[in-house]
Amino acid sequence: MAKVPAAAVAASGLVGGYGVARWTEKRPLGGVALAAAGSLAAYEWNRQAGPRAATALTVAYVAAFAGSHPLAKKVGAWPAVFAVAGGVAAASWAVTRRAGR
Repeated sequence: MAKVPAAAVAASGLVGGYGVARWTEKRPLGGVALAAAGSLAAYEWNRQAGPRAATALTVAYVAAFAGSHPLAKKVGAWPAVFAVAGGVAAASWAVTRRAGR
């Protein structure tokens, strides 16, 4: 089975969670998608870089979700979601890449 990078899972969780919430008009359903992807990403972060890195990246994931809300008021919803998803993906990639060496 092909391995999907944790960075892609985390970014997809942020984008997908917002998309599900918006298109279904059911915010809790978007939260389920966000949490499922975040849980999978956290598992991979722990496996690849250890518990401290996984904790830090999980905090970043939750902070990105929370931070996208005020950012959306300035730049719009989709640009905000893509910006925070990119930030989390970059942090994930940097931490897991360094840990893999």
